[in-house]
Amino acid sequence: MVQTYSDIRPSVATAVWRGFRRRCPRCGRGALFSSLLTLNSTCPSCDEPLGEIRADDMPAYVTIFVTGHVVVPMILWIDHYDPPAWVEFAVAVPVSLALIGLLLPRIKGAVAALLWSLRLKGTET
Repeated sequence: MVQTYSDIRPSVATAVWRGFRRRCPRCGRGALFSSLLTLNSTCPSCDEPLGEIRADDMPAYVTIFVTGHVVVPMILWIDHYDPPAWVEFAVAVPVSLALIGLLLPRIKGAVAALLWSLRLKGTET
């Protein structure tokens, strides 16, 4: 039997890397998201169905975990120099928001690609 392009699946690592880059886990060319955090129903490049994949809360948990492990040591380091509380706040809030904005779509893409690669939709019980 001859394999067609639709039968070829990338490795799990390749699919997750493509998802992290917010690209289709199958072809790596099409956009994974139609908006900031909404998956495309199908890949615009290879027509792979993507819209039924549900990453649910895992991307948020991982994003909070990573952000906390970056921001808390930074705050403790800044606190060593005893600045006013408003300085700590003025540093911590923008850094936290920037990390969340940068990481959340990428982590959601990686989780969705992992689910796609394992042939799961996220609705299994």
